[in-house]
Amino acid sequence: MFSSNATPAEEFAYAHKINATINLDDFTHIQFLDDICGIPETISCRFNPGGYFQIANSIMDNPGDAKYGFTREQLIEGFKLLKQKGAKHFGIHAFLASNTVTNEYYPTLAKILFELAAEVSEKTGCDIKFINLSGGIGVPYRPDQEPNDIYAIGEGVRKVYEEVLVPAGMGDVAIYTELGRFMMAPYGHLVTKAIHEKHTYKEYIGCDACAANLMRPAMYGAYHHITVMGKENEPCDHKYDVTGSLCENNDKFAIDRMLPKIDMGDFLVIHDTGAHGFSMGYNYNGKLRSAELLLCEDGSVKLIRRAETPKDYFATFDCFHIFDKVLEEK
Repeated sequence: MFSSNATPAEEFAYAHKINATINLDDFTHIQFLDDICGIPETISCRFNPGGYFQIANSIMDNPGDAKYGFTREQLIEGFKLLKQKGAKHFGIHAFLASNTVTNEYYPTLAKILFELAAEVSEKTGCDIKFINLSGGIGVPYRPDQEPNDIYAIGEGVRKVYEEVLVPAGMGDVAIYTELGRFMMAPYGHLVTKAIHEKHTYKEYIGCDACAANLMRPAMYGAYHHITVMGKENEPCDHKYDVTGSLCENNDKFAIDRMLPKIDMGDFLVIHDTGAHGFSMGYNYNGKLRSAELLLCEDGSVKLIRRAETPKDYFATFDCFHIFDKVLEEK
């Protein structure tokens, strides 16, 4: 599944070449794709219902502010146009809330998409082959949160499927999921060392990792639990901001976090970094990406990605060639 989003022409062309299922993000992409490589027989479109997405009385997210997806009217007209251009099999996709820790999200999303699929099928005559519920099922980043029950979620989706799609004569529609965070987040950790302490208007612990290694706290204000190794049973009676060394004030892994007393050289384990962690890394301020280690079931540890070096950092910068040319001219 290739979900487009302001996609360059060459990426559409490559997705078509490898026979990926292309998931269009906008009505204008239909003609754009057609001009590049034609419309494939199987095509999908992303739906955005607009407004706020609610479960019971709780607002989960604001799709109306999201840059993704077709409106309902655009999706219906888009399917008609795609059918005219040769598409034979269709899919519908939506992602309405991120990192939900509730068993109700997926069944609620499923009902919206299943009812939409029945409406679209009736109004366009298109053959709806699959519905992609995408991601959104989260993990309990905070220790006091209850984890999702994936079996209860699956049962909730099944019930809605039988309530909506089966009576509509669409009991053969496939269901796809994209549960990357749910599968990966709990199985990654960022390990960093306390290398500085600062006592000013607040108490700070400076680490040898920074937002270049884990962007989520700086970007979203996201919570990641922190364990001070060897002090798991000590009282959390010290309040710290845990920071990195970037020249950005939001380069903090934790703000006003109650932790055991941290001494220089202590190792801090930042939990649940297996998704939206290393893959979001960058080289701001010349920071180099860290190594990645795999903890095996037998307790052994393997290096699966070496740390970057300055040579890696400058690998795409042809400065030395430029300097050589300047020297030759002189």
